Amino acid sequence: AVALLDERWRRRPVGLVTAERNADPQPLLSEFYYVHKALQPFTEVRRGPVEELLARELAVIVIADGSPLSEADRERIAGWVSEGGVAVRFAGPRLAEGTAASTGPEALLPVMLRDGGRTLGGALSWQEPATLAPFEPASPFHGLVIPEDVTVERQVLALPSLDLAEKTWARLADGTPLVTAEKNRGGWLILVHTMANSDWSNLPISGLFVDMLRRIVTLSQGAVASPDATPLPPLEVLDGFGRLGPAPADTLAISGDAFAETRVSAVNPPGYYGQEDSRRALNLAPQLDDLRPLPSMPSGVEVSGYDKAPELTLKPWLLAAAFILALLDYIASLAMRGLLRFRPSMAAGAAILAVVLFSGAAQAQSLDQLGGDQFALEASLTTRLAFVTSGDDDIDSVSRAGLHGLSVIVNRRTAAELGPPVGIDPETDELLFFPLLYWPVTEQGAPSSEAVARLRAYLAAGGMILFDTRDPNGAVSMNALRDLADSLELPPLVPVDSEHVLTRSYYLMRDFPGRWTGSLLWVEKADERVNDGVSTVVAGSHDWAGAWAMDEYQRNMFAVVPGGERQREMAYRFGINLIMYALTGNYKADQVHLPAILERLGL
Repeated sequence: AVALLDERWRRRPVGLVTAERNADPQPLLSEFYYVHKALQPFTEVRRGPVEELLARELAVIVIADGSPLSEADRERIAGWVSEGGVAVRFAGPRLAEGTAASTGPEALLPVMLRDGGRTLGGALSWQEPATLAPFEPASPFHGLVIPEDVTVERQVLALPSLDLAEKTWARLADGTPLVTAEKNRGGWLILVHTMANSDWSNLPISGLFVDMLRRIVTLSQGAVASPDATPLPPLEVLDGFGRLGPAPADTLAISGDAFAETRVSAVNPPGYYGQEDSRRALNLAPQLDDLRPLPSMPSGVEVSGYDKAPELTLKPWLLAAAFILALLDYIASLAMRGLLRFRPSMAAGAAILAVVLFSGAAQAQSLDQLGGDQFALEASLTTRLAFVTSGDDDIDSVSRAGLHGLSVIVNRRTAAELGPPVGIDPETDELLFFPLLYWPVTEQGAPSSEAVARLRAYLAAGGMILFDTRDPNGAVSMNALRDLADSLELPPLVPVDSEHVLTRSYYLMRDFPGRWTGSLLWVEKADERVNDGVSTVVAGSHDWAGAWAMDEYQRNMFAVVPGGERQREMAYRFGINLIMYALTGNYKADQVHLPAILERLGL
């Protein structure tokens, strides 16, 4: 399913602290001129005194060096910040000349400052204007491109402290902070160590300034706006396959105050409505009635899954057609030259044609269809993975496809050479030929005494079994696994820890996902006196066969959730680790490997 996310009707209005609500009569000389220009395209900008701004819902408040602030205003802003607001303050001559050795919400400063300012460049200075250093990964500005012509001529300096580096979001090339911030309960105190206009820096007249303010506004919690009757035109809509695309011409706009009650229809398909900077999502799922299982189908109705359409191999037919055309051309050339007589070569060609057209391709007999000495001979010539048949064709086909896909990946990435997987019945088939058994746990009942004896002998000889309940939330399958463990008298199982060899037998791993994820992986508790400390039993519920499964054209057969293809890759890595663990035992537990492993882990 596809669900569209938005911020509903959440806005992020920004307040500029000024003496009056009206705009400055000389806007070009105002400290807020460039701030207003930068914020106006993507948010609502308000002006006025602190008390008037905070009387309404506000996301960000901006304080310039010349903004009038009384002690009461400072207390109001400090309380508002502690409740989740974001206060952005710009430096200037007043802040540089004032006593700024204090910090915290009451001072509206995230860091302590030195008295006076720092001048870079000018007639009486040997220093050149400073450029900006790249933004660090921990900064909200990380990833923004810094223009080469952005320079700072003057700034206020922060006093050195142990946490100054953690509070610095942007710095100059010489390492001095340019933007500092401090988390105050639910909100932020942010200080830009230069002016909001172009007196101290050309940063406010650059595109970087716009991007930085946009990132700061995004940090805020926003304010919930009351819906109004403004029409919300369609922006993008979902088609029947869940793909987002342009809205058709017959899609209608939706009134803002009626958006919550609007139901998906032909004229209002699911998608995004509104404006680019304040879009709202219309989804189908909230409007669906309670979901109920599909009732039993009446007799005569065939039920099938969403299987992929079978493909027809045309190669033999095309080769046969090419051979026939070549033969006809050969016969026609002989006839035109009067040389058409019965010859042995013609008899051989006719025989070959008959073989191609009327004899089916010889299919190699599957190993799990053989028995006795022939089964033992074929199984001993090639290393193969095996799965325990369940009696359910659907489950067995997934198990076979899963081990086939895992064998393909193992052959590509490692020196191991695995043959096609085999389905086995523990009651009748010999198990000692296979290093690993995949056992999909079902409600098939306890194995017979003959099967139990074979399985115990297999484990005692060093074989390994992966039990997979295939459903992290399946209580029935977990009960079946418990009964199976009791009947086989399996040893106690413990969760895999970071020291287990299975976490580093080929890849370094911490999680072991399959088609699903989120549950623990259980292994037999290692005992150095038994099987050289190798765990012979591994159990989990992530449906690894479903994640590994490939069809005959090596295409993945099932979706992997929630991690997608990255999770499938980790599932393949777990399978490779498991096979290497089954083939090499505790080889990677040797101390000789520890330096390389610690280096890979960065320890």
